[in-house]
Amino acid sequence: MTHPALPTARLGADGPLVGVQGLGCMGMSEFYGPTDTTESLATLDAALEAGVTLFDTADMYGSGHNEELIGPFVRANRDRVVIATKFAIERRAEDPGYRAVRNDPEYIRGAVDASLRRLGVDVIDLYYMHRRDPAVPLAESVGAMAELVRAGKVRHLGLSEVTGAELREAHAVHPIAAVQSEWSVFSRDVERSVVPAAAGLGVAFVPYSPLGRGFLTGSFQDAEQLPADDFRRTQPRFTGANAKANDALLEPVRRIAADRGVTPAQVALAWVHQRAQVHGLTVVPIPGTRKRTRLAENTAAATLELHPAELALLEPVAGEVAGDRYPSMANTQVERE
Repeated sequence: MTHPALPTARLGADGPLVGVQGLGCMGMSEFYGPTDTTESLATLDAALEAGVTLFDTADMYGSGHNEELIGPFVRANRDRVVIATKFAIERRAEDPGYRAVRNDPEYIRGAVDASLRRLGVDVIDLYYMHRRDPAVPLAESVGAMAELVRAGKVRHLGLSEVTGAELREAHAVHPIAAVQSEWSVFSRDVERSVVPAAAGLGVAFVPYSPLGRGFLTGSFQDAEQLPADDFRRTQPRFTGANAKANDALLEPVRRIAADRGVTPAQVALAWVHQRAQVHGLTVVPIPGTRKRTRLAENTAAATLELHPAELALLEPVAGEVAGDRYPSMANTQVERE
C-alpha cells in the first residue's frame, strides 16, 4: 500500500497507479562516479516505504547491470512495485564507448526477453522506447511493442525523447501510458510540443533529471569537481564558462529555499510537480539517488507548494541557461521538432 504522505497518480488512462514521485535507478550502476551497492539497495527499500512505487531502469544502464541489481528487490515486492525499463540504446561489451539507436522490431523482441531475464520477472509494467531512430517507421516500432503487450510480456508502453507529433502518431497505433524526457527549472524544451500533446492525449509525463543531474541541488558548481568517470564532465552546461553562468542562475532557487526553510533540491522538485497544474497533465518525476538521506529529502518535496511569486522568480531561468543538455542533441526530440 502506498504511504499516505505521498500522493498517487495514474499513468495514462488505464495505466498503473503509482506514487506521484518515482525513483531513477541509473546512478546505482554507472555514470555518476563510484557506486555503493549496499546503500543503493537500502535506498530501494526506503523508497518503497516512503510511498515510491515507480522504479525506473533501462537495459543500457551498466549494460544490463542495473536491471540485475534491482531485480531481487522487484521480485521480493512484486505486488507493490511498478517496474519501468527501456530499450533502444545498443551497447557492446568489447567497446564500452559504443552507442547505437535501434528501433527495429527484431531488436525490440530480443531486448524485451533480455530485460525480463535480467529482472527475473514474467512481465514488465512499463516498457519505454528509450530513443527514437527516425530511419525506422514509428508504426513498425510501436507495432512491435504492442505485440509484446498482446504476448503478455509488457503491460503498458512508453516513449522517451519524442516530439509531440511522434507521440500522437504512436498513440494512434497503441495507447501510450507515459512519455519521458528531461524537464526541470533548467530544461523546458519539452513544453514546445510534447507536453501539450501529452496533455491532450491523457498521457502521463515522467520527467527525468528533474534536479538537473544534481546541479540544481548545489552539490557541485563545475564538472571539474566530479570524479573522472562521471559523465557530467562531458555535458556542456556543467563545464567552463557555462558552469559559472549557470551557477549564478541558481540564486532564486537558493533564495526561495532559504526563505521557506527547505533545500534547493526540494524547490526544484516542487517546481516540476506543479507543472501538473500549469499544463493540465499527470506529472511523475523520477529523481535519481543512491542515498537514503537524499531519498527522504526528495519525497518530501512532492507536497511542497510554491507560491505564485516564487514561481515567477523561477520562470525566466531556463531561457538563460548556457549550454545544451548533451554534447550532441542528435538523439533528442529537440532535433526533430
